[in-house]
Amino acid sequence: MKVADDKTIVKEYFNSTGFDRWKRIYGNGEVNKVQLDIRYGHQQTVDKVLDWLKADGNLAGLSICDAGCGVGSLSIPLAEVGAKVYASDISEKMVAEAKERSEKIFGNNDNPTFAVQDLETLGGSYDTVICLDVLIHYPQEKADEMISHLCSMAQSRLILSFAPKTCALSLLKKIGSFFPGASKATRAYLHREADVVKILASQGFSVQRQSMTKTRFYFSRLLEATRKGG
Repeated sequence: MKVADDKTIVKEYFNSTGFDRWKRIYGNGEVNKVQLDIRYGHQQTVDKVLDWLKADGNLAGLSICDAGCGVGSLSIPLAEVGAKVYASDISEKMVAEAKERSEKIFGNNDNPTFAVQDLETLGGSYDTVICLDVLIHYPQEKADEMISHLCSMAQSRLILSFAPKTCALSLLKKIGSFFPGASKATRAYLHREADVVKILASQGFSVQRQSMTKTRFYFSRLLEATRKGG
């Protein structure tokens, strides 16, 4: 499979059967045990990012790009505490759902702002760029390009998460216990933390904070990297 096909598959999946599945996972409705486990894990990652940013004490007015925003699980609470949020996702349906959820809270406000875009076509400059649970859909070479591009947009900080490539997770993936069942409609790529740190360093960023979320079916390594000398 060519690298370009991964993006096409991700886009089509999250605009069809994947949208309904992940909308339930990221919502509050009834889900099965596996989906509930993933919901819990993803929310832990979102909460950790919010805790980091709130602890800095400068969220009000901070410009943030939420790249791969899904249904707005992070974008909306960031806007609620005063950050200026530009959010995007490759899926039209995900963005539409995020807008609907946002309008129920803020009305027809322009914050957060949502757009349908993939990571490669994103532009602009922001204090902080955040990309959660997106890299799992792309192989290392493509992930390197995406991380580099996100770094170019971040004035001071990039926060990203990825499924770490460890012996244990590689075994789970091999035997089919990693993102089980129908969620295999997209490939699950694992990434070595050393490779991610290396590409960050090549773009002038160094890791400041890190965290690991691990549930039965959700594994996410979270890194905060800041621009050196910034």
